[in-house]
Amino acid sequence: MELFVLSVASLLAGFVDSIVGGGGLILVPALFAVFPTTHPATLFGVNKGASIWGTAVATAQYSRRVNMRWAALLPAAAAGFAGSLGGAWLVTMVDGGFLRKLLPFVLVAVLIYTLVKKDMGRHHTPRFSGHLETAVACGIGLVLGFYDGFFGPGTGSFFVFLFVRWLGYDFLNASASAKLLNTATNLAALALFAYKGHVWWHFALTMAVANVVGSLLGTRLALKHGAGFVRLVFIVVVSALILKTGYDAFLR
Repeated sequence: MELFVLSVASLLAGFVDSIVGGGGLILVPALFAVFPTTHPATLFGVNKGASIWGTAVATAQYSRRVNMRWAALLPAAAAGFAGSLGGAWLVTMVDGGFLRKLLPFVLVAVLIYTLVKKDMGRHHTPRFSGHLETAVACGIGLVLGFYDGFFGPGTGSFFVFLFVRWLGYDFLNASASAKLLNTATNLAALALFAYKGHVWWHFALTMAVANVVGSLLGTRLALKHGAGFVRLVFIVVVSALILKTGYDAFLR
């Protein structure tokens, strides 16, 4: 029964994550509910071990239909990997609890900005090219990779927002690009958790199959309905993240 519940949660997480990120909003609470006495690092390891496969599959699916800007994105993915390792290392030495209270306010600002700028992300008009685009993308990858390793909630959605806001991508292209970078940051965290022995592979691999199924369904919907659909899902997911992180920070 435990594996069934977690597999359903993993499928839903893969579905949401493949569109705009935020799958952890579903899967991490499910893991804590099923295993309330287990060390959090182990549950985070299982989450990464399951979700990375759906994110990687979503990247592959998007790359077949979306013109990915590989020259900028591959170095940015490498920067994200390095940043995530650095963040994961630092969190073993410094308490990141202060971010718990700050995060809801940052997400509110992201949501308000997205709602006010109604045309933001509807058209794909990259602002930069060449080395400048690579540098900006690497900056995004490094900073959010560090955040993902150090704290994590909302990383995928932050990737989408910054690719739209700073690089001028539409929501569909931003989501496709975010999947590549999020795969890299997840891989770094998973490598660290696995090295420390914090991954239950017998759960993670079964949940990964469900996650991939959800990812395929979500990617198909995003590609079918385009940037407007992705923007709508982004608004819904960020709103849910605000409620969840706000509750965790001030009411729990």
